[in-house]
Amino acid sequence: MLDTLERTDSSSPTDEHSWWSRPCGIRELLWIALPLIASTASWSMTSFVDRMFLFWYSPESMAAALPAGMLHFTLLCFPIGLASYLNTFVAQYDGAGRPEQIGAVIRKGVQFGAVMVPLYFLTIPLAAWAFQMVGHAPEVQVLEVRYFQILSFGAGASVVSAAMSCFFTGRGKTTLVMFVEIGSCVLNVVLDGLFVFGFCGEWLEGITGAAVATTASQWFKVIAYFILLWKPARGGEFGLLDWSRDEPGLLGRIFRYGSASGFQVLLEVGTFTGFTFLMGRMGLTAMTASTLAVDINALTFVPMIGLGTGIATLVGREIGHADPRRAATATWSGLVIAVLYAGTMGMTYFLVPDFFLAAHAMGMEPTEFEEIRVLSIFLLRFVAFFCVFDALNVVAVSTLKGAGDVRFIMTVGIVFSLILASVGFAFLSLGQIHVAGLWVVMTSWVILLAITHWVRFFTGQWRQKNVIDPA
Repeated sequence: MLDTLERTDSSSPTDEHSWWSRPCGIRELLWIALPLIASTASWSMTSFVDRMFLFWYSPESMAAALPAGMLHFTLLCFPIGLASYLNTFVAQYDGAGRPEQIGAVIRKGVQFGAVMVPLYFLTIPLAAWAFQMVGHAPEVQVLEVRYFQILSFGAGASVVSAAMSCFFTGRGKTTLVMFVEIGSCVLNVVLDGLFVFGFCGEWLEGITGAAVATTASQWFKVIAYFILLWKPARGGEFGLLDWSRDEPGLLGRIFRYGSASGFQVLLEVGTFTGFTFLMGRMGLTAMTASTLAVDINALTFVPMIGLGTGIATLVGREIGHADPRRAATATWSGLVIAVLYAGTMGMTYFLVPDFFLAAHAMGMEPTEFEEIRVLSIFLLRFVAFFCVFDALNVVAVSTLKGAGDVRFIMTVGIVFSLILASVGFAFLSLGQIHVAGLWVVMTSWVILLAITHWVRFFTGQWRQKNVIDPA
C-alpha cells in the first residue's frame, strides 16, 4: 500500500521532478535505451559496412544485397516480431513483481526459435524462383539467390537470440545486450573484410563471404546469450528451468499478442520489400542509389528501434504496476529524444549528403560514381523528411505495443499495406514506374502510419490494456 501511495504521489501533476529526472523521464529512458540504441546502431553499422564492402567489390553485388537481404528479413519478421514481443511480457511480469513467470516466457520463446531453424532451410530451393519472378538482370539474380540461400542458415539463430535477449531488455538490464550485439557486429565486420576481398580463398569471395559472415555473427549471439543465461537459470529465481511454474494459458497469450505484433512487422517490412523489388526494375543506377538511400536512412531508423524497445519496456513495466500515467511520461520522454535525433539527422541528410556518400565513392572511379551520386542526393531529400515521421511512428507504436494494444496496430498495418500494395500494382499495370514516384508513395505511407498511431495514443484506450494474467 505504501509503495502504491509513493508511486501515485511521484507521478502526480504537482511532481517537482523535471522531465529529465522524474520517473520514466528522459534520464531513466536513456539509461535503459542507450545500450539498446548502441546495439541496434551496430546492426545499422554492420549493414552499412557490409554493403560498402560489396560496393567496392562490385556494384552488382551491392545491388543484389538489398532485395535479397530484404526478402530474407521479410521472412524473419513474423517470428522475430513474435519473439521480440516477449519483451512486453517480461516487462509487465517484472512490474507486477512476478519474476517466477519470466523464465517460462523466455523458455517458450527459445523453443519457438528452435522450431524455426529447420523451417528456414525449406526456403532455400525457392530462392531461384522468387528472384526470377522479380525480373532483375540475370547477373544480379545469380547473386541474389546465393546471398539469400546462405543467409537462410542463420535465420533461425536470429529468432532464438531475439527471444533470449528479452530476458534482459524486459527487465531493463540492457548493457549486457549491448555487449552481445556489438560483439556480433565486430565479428561480422572483421569476417566481411577477410571474406569479401578473397583473403580466405576465392570460394568465400564477394557476396558469398558477406552472407557467411552475417550467418556466423547470428550464431555467435545465440552462444553468447546461452552463456549469460546459464547463471540465472541455475539460480532458479526466474524459473528458467522449472516447467512446473508455467502459468496456465501463457503459451496461448504469447501467440495471441506476439502473432499480432509479428504480423504487423511482416506487413510493413514486406510492403517495403515489394517496393525495393520495383526499384530493381528501373535499372542498376536507380537500384544502387535507392540501396544507398535506404542504407543511410538506417543510420536514423535502426537506433530508433532501440529507443522504441526502451519505451516499450518502461510502458510495459508501468502497465504491470497499474500506473498508466507514468507509462505516458515514458512516451513523451521518447518523443523528445526521437524528434531531436531524427530531426538532426534529417538536416544533415539535406545539407551535407556527400558526407554520407564519401565512403562509397572511395570504391569507384569518380566518373562512374557521379550518376549514382546525383540520384542518391536527390533521394536523400526524401529521406530527410521520411526519417522524422518514421521516428514519430516508432514512438507511438512502441507505446501501444508495450501496453498490449497490438490488435489495433495489426489492423492498421493490414489496411495501409493493402493501400500501398495497390498503388504498386497500379504502377506496374500502367508501366509508370519512376523512382521519385515510389519514394513519394513510401513517404506518404509512413506519414499516415504515424498520424494514425498517434491518434490512437491520444484516445487513451491503450491504458486499459495488458498481456499478463491478472491473477
